[in-house]
Amino acid sequence: MQEHIKHLKKHRNALYGLIVLLLILQILSFFVMTGHTSKIIAQQEKSNNYFENKINGEARDIRQELRFNVEELSKVVSQQSKDIRQEINLLKSSQEDFSGIVEEAIKGVVSVTTDTSAGSGFFVDSGGYVVTNMHVIANAQYIKIVDYNGNEINAEFLGGDETNDLALLKVPGVYNHLELVKRDSVLIGEKVIAIGNPLGLSFSVTEGIVSALKRAGPNGLNEYIQTDVTLNPGNSGGPLINKEGKVIGINNFKIGGAESLGFALESDVIRENINRIANVTLIN
Repeated sequence: MQEHIKHLKKHRNALYGLIVLLLILQILSFFVMTGHTSKIIAQQEKSNNYFENKINGEARDIRQELRFNVEELSKVVSQQSKDIRQEINLLKSSQEDFSGIVEEAIKGVVSVTTDTSAGSGFFVDSGGYVVTNMHVIANAQYIKIVDYNGNEINAEFLGGDETNDLALLKVPGVYNHLELVKRDSVLIGEKVIAIGNPLGLSFSVTEGIVSALKRAGPNGLNEYIQTDVTLNPGNSGGPLINKEGKVIGINNFKIGGAESLGFALESDVIRENINRIANVTLIN
């Protein structure tokens, strides 16, 4: 009987040992599986991050490319619109005359007389600032202007630029003035008029076109607009005006003995140098 009990105890102890061993193996297996699972999760997260970064990078590149393409398309459309507007304006100008703008533009023009010569000029500011050619008033003992209403007014010489043949005068009072265009808006072939005092015939208007741009003048600089507008002695210092009634240049000289070869100093040079002489921004 005792032998049987001992035998049962041995089996029980062996069973307990087996159970303990199984528990240990189970626990070890759990930790191993947990570690493996964590590694898989980490690898999965790393893989997800890689693909997410790759997708985000490609999306960013696509957005940048689309933005660049949109900007380029916008530039092309803008330039084409500008070209179309210029062509339309040129077409309109070729079909219209100047009767609509001469009546207003002529009010900003003056005759300039001195004790030695006569020429033309125009108001660039409503406060009585007049631009003319330097050679018109050179060595003068006195300078007078005659406005569109026939008023003769003594003018003060404020300064000049001999290189570009520009002079700035000042008279008291308030006047209509002419605006200047930007140089890059002037087109070869567009119609223009000159208003001035040719041969003493005040406020005469002659018509022509812009023949060429950036011609060299007596100063050697490519700052002159060539025009076939008739220019005669007395036109010097007067404005060359476009279909909008704005000044594109100041009539300066013609080729002697040749017809339809007149030259006007372009507007940007006038603006820059007159503002410098005045030491304020008279012309925007």
